[in-house]
Amino acid sequence: MDSQTWIAFAMASLLISLSPGSGAILSISHGSVYGVRATSATIWGLQAGLLGVLLVAGLGVGSLLVASETAFLLLKVLGALYLIYLGVKQWRSRHGMLEGHAVEDALKEARGGWGQRFMAGMLTNLTNPKGIVFMVAVLPQFLQPGRPVAIQLLIMAATMVLTDIVVMHGYAFSGKALRRLLVTPRAVRWQNRSFGAVFMLLGVSLFFVQRRGAA
Repeated sequence: MDSQTWIAFAMASLLISLSPGSGAILSISHGSVYGVRATSATIWGLQAGLLGVLLVAGLGVGSLLVASETAFLLLKVLGALYLIYLGVKQWRSRHGMLEGHAVEDALKEARGGWGQRFMAGMLTNLTNPKGIVFMVAVLPQFLQPGRPVAIQLLIMAATMVLTDIVVMHGYAFSGKALRRLLVTPRAVRWQNRSFGAVFMLLGVSLFFVQRRGAA
């Protein structure tokens, strides 16, 4: 991969990471409750899911998902239901940026849930058909004929992961900053219901994702 192609791909990766999506919302939500350090587990989970999607698209299985109505529909429904589940869970949550010991209690609870947060991040990216459709549509534009595909995919993966780690930590930091503002029970309910509603809307929106080339 030459330098010009890599720069173009790096810019595309940055735009992908910065665009509002389920990963960004999850990073903000966890960052607001658990803090940036604890949310690193969520972010690493997002990267595991991102690598999974990249691998699927790079090996050509993504093309099968786009071409197969059944496979695509199954992944779309699973991704939508998972996001809706996260939304309902967030909506009903009583934890938030409260004064006193409530934040410390939430952080203590978070310390025991590294694997749970990692899985939440991984499944959020891994079950998102938009990501697979995008990868299948974008990756071929940056793969150069005559050069080893594996090496090119490795460079792309490293670029996307490093970019996304920085951006998602930025989102998590923004979420942590919100804790200083949302200190009342009413504000906590507003925060949880806002994030919950966004997750549910993202989930519902997946039902309207169409296969590339589909009517």
